[in-house]
Amino acid sequence: MTGLLLRGGHVLTGDGRPPLRADVLVEGDRVTAVLADASDGAVVSDGADATVAVGDVPPDVEVIDASGRLVLPGFVDAHSHAEGVVFDEQVQLALLRQGVTTVIGGQDGVSYAPGDGAFASRYFAPINGAHPTYAGTRVADLLASYDGRVPLGVAYLVPAGTVRHEVMGGARRPATAEEIASMTALVAEGIEDGAVGLSTGLDYVPGIFADAAEIAALCAPLAPAGLPYVTHMRGGYELNAQVGVEEAAAIGRSAGVPVHLSHFHTPAAEAARLMTWLEGQGVSGSFDAYPYTRGCSLLAMTMLPPEWNALDPAMAIEQLADPARREELRRDWFPQVARNPSLGPEWAELITLAHTAAPELDWAPGLTLAQIAERRGTDPVDAALDVLLLSRLDANVVMAVQDQRPVADLGALIAHPAHMGGSDGIFIGAHPHPRARGTFAAYLATYVLEHGHLDWPTAVQHLATAPADRFHLGDRGRIRPGAVADLILVDPHRVREAASYDSPLGLAEGIDDVVVGGRPVLRGGRLTGETPGGGVRATAAP
Repeated sequence: MTGLLLRGGHVLTGDGRPPLRADVLVEGDRVTAVLADASDGAVVSDGADATVAVGDVPPDVEVIDASGRLVLPGFVDAHSHAEGVVFDEQVQLALLRQGVTTVIGGQDGVSYAPGDGAFASRYFAPINGAHPTYAGTRVADLLASYDGRVPLGVAYLVPAGTVRHEVMGGARRPATAEEIASMTALVAEGIEDGAVGLSTGLDYVPGIFADAAEIAALCAPLAPAGLPYVTHMRGGYELNAQVGVEEAAAIGRSAGVPVHLSHFHTPAAEAARLMTWLEGQGVSGSFDAYPYTRGCSLLAMTMLPPEWNALDPAMAIEQLADPARREELRRDWFPQVARNPSLGPEWAELITLAHTAAPELDWAPGLTLAQIAERRGTDPVDAALDVLLLSRLDANVVMAVQDQRPVADLGALIAHPAHMGGSDGIFIGAHPHPRARGTFAAYLATYVLEHGHLDWPTAVQHLATAPADRFHLGDRGRIRPGAVADLILVDPHRVREAASYDSPLGLAEGIDDVVVGGRPVLRGGRLTGETPGGGVRATAAP
């Protein structure tokens, strides 16, 4: 077969218009026509082949029955940690069953390239895992590792923390002018190779040691292309978000680049106020936010001070085994953990182990630190430090908060015009956060169908069109002649997330057929074995 015809569905083109009953013709990797049903009073779009419109299908075109379903452009996950595990068929299935056809990796300032990948594979092992084949030094090498080997697209942000580590190692000081020049050259090389922006993780090392002037300098190569600065902001979110937004605005304004805020957790009214303020600063702003109240991150980032996280892992592990150093942490650090406004004194009941690399703790994922302490006959402080020691820091956790945000507030946040779909999906662990497998189905089931915070045309713009534009992903995110044929078929009566905090491995339902680059990669909810995906390189501004 050289083409596809998706017949009889209702098409959402990505331009904000209501669903249109139409057929979609695909030839090669592109949409070549959208053939509207004249019985709906619509007109055939530009580029339509009238012979196909009346049912005369060429023999080399496969027909896919889309009746009773919506035909949408494939979703773009604007914040994903799948770049190391996307080769795993179970991860591919988890993404495609949500309708995700492109992920954007390189998040939070830490990933494999530039460099040999060793830093990220060690420090971010509980978040990204290790890339199974990457052997190179450039972003171009990493993007090439996906070509023809995966069924969906992988775009990449240059991670500023990895860049800093390449030039400065674990230094906990401001960069010199010479070091900034070397780091900026690495960023420029990454943009030349096709990266779609620059990311920082300012609560992670070594990004926590970088100031705004350093980051703004690193953003300089983004400006000519209009690519965004993407940030996990410094110092927390929620009601503390203004501090992070102000720093992001200063960086964006100084560098002359758009700003995208990662996993923007804050009340909807505060988010709206801050986005209006950002616009008033002359900075184009956007954000992603997933439809869950709990977070997920490194256990070490939550349980250890920044200076411990900056240590060589072998040294940190040695100190974790030292009773005197542990007692210092108990005395000087854990009172600060208890004063964290999101967790408070009940932190041990709110933190659930999602992943540990320690075989002797294979019973522990899914239990809180308080429950682990009880099972081990110790207290939560020692339980947390023991998990880190036994796991050699390779552990991640799901973190609840004291005040659960209601659906109405999350819905208002997701409905904000600057919002884009992003899961912050982490696939490492036996009991991961359900957002990895449920985010995009939850957007549709809860916030479109059940509560109506978004209608279908607007949801498509949030989940496909806007991120494709913001990150310069070529002609994706729309269904029109000439667009890349990344297409999903959604049953609006069945779509829902099946993953939950208690059972986080459930696959989304209601999206059973997916086309990427003009080739079916999911049929009847199962992988076809086709691998038309690969590294997605930034294109000229849309």
